[in-house]
Amino acid sequence: MKRLPPLLFVVVVDLLGFGIIIPLFPFMGVRLGVSPAEITLTLAAYSLCQFVAAPLWGALSDRFGRRPILMSSMLGASVSYVMLAYGDSMAWLVASRIVGGSMAGNISAAFAYASDVTAPENRARGLGMVGAAIGLGFMLGPALGGLLAGPDPHTANFAAPALASALLSLLACVAVWRFLPESHTPEQRAPHAARRRRMDLKSLFGRPVLLMLVLATLLFTIAHAMLESILALWALDMFGFGPRQVGLLLLLMGGVLVGMQAGAVGRLTRRFGEKRVAISGVVSYMGGLAMLACTDSVELAILGGVFCGIGAGAFSPSVSSLVSRQAAAHERGIVMGTYQSATSLARVVGPALSGAIYSAVALAAPFIAGIVVMAPAIWLILRSQRTPTLAPAGLPRA
Repeated sequence: MKRLPPLLFVVVVDLLGFGIIIPLFPFMGVRLGVSPAEITLTLAAYSLCQFVAAPLWGALSDRFGRRPILMSSMLGASVSYVMLAYGDSMAWLVASRIVGGSMAGNISAAFAYASDVTAPENRARGLGMVGAAIGLGFMLGPALGGLLAGPDPHTANFAAPALASALLSLLACVAVWRFLPESHTPEQRAPHAARRRRMDLKSLFGRPVLLMLVLATLLFTIAHAMLESILALWALDMFGFGPRQVGLLLLLMGGVLVGMQAGAVGRLTRRFGEKRVAISGVVSYMGGLAMLACTDSVELAILGGVFCGIGAGAFSPSVSSLVSRQAAAHERGIVMGTYQSATSLARVVGPALSGAIYSAVALAAPFIAGIVVMAPAIWLILRSQRTPTLAPAGLPRA
């Protein structure tokens, strides 16, 4: 646990840069005159590339260590933000997202690093702290991006937030190089070099508990991505919000999420277990989506956002801890990379669905669809609790 603080600092700085641009994309699309469906597909392009690249980055972190993967990912992110700052067409925006997604190995490497340096009994807490650091970046980043862009969607400055993101990613890369020791040393990697393999769909089906947890995460994250990708457009159409107001709303949601992951989730999982806490997170998030679907007031929208933040803060570290227990030390990077890949796939599907449903049905339709998509995650988590763990030799049993 002593090596977590430098990692948490790096994650906060890196995700702060990523969070800065979250409230800007929809408004950039509006300025370019594209439809909501096209805007959300731009967000999906990033996640599609991340879906393909995340398991590869995870495998590379098992082979070469966590530090070089973190540094490479952050340098790639910086390049993508510079491309975004000077993009003046939809094609250029998509290109920046493709570069960013292809280089996005930071999250899986960070979770693998935290798993390396925490004991099994403290792993939910350690992963929760990493999740809280991610949430802190998402919490502060959109607010900072909104402040840099300005309140008016018609005159917003999009270059300044993107360049700020590039500088923050460079700062995070320097911080890894200067302050973060390697957690997966050559001595730890060497005994397992011959056993290294790719985590593919076939191997997932050989681990039913892991498969169920990955599927539950996929469904949860699809609904979460639907909310994230459509929230700015919904707030613009519903309440006339600009980048600054959307950034402040995301700041509130992120603050609740960070509070859960940094303070509450460790105590809750020790008392009730990861699976119960994860199920409670799903229920809370569904309640928040229901409030957003029914609201005609800013106050109820804020309350819905709070419930969504509580749900995400409870679900993510709990399931991450359960997933990490399905991996031996030598394959932790690739297992967490595969898990991260599932969330990336969800972030392809979610935005693609939300934009199309929003345009074709109604303003509240993406939130209702999110509830329907997320509900089976409860059954999957319950089912995983009753399923024996089938794992290769050397893996801990659930």
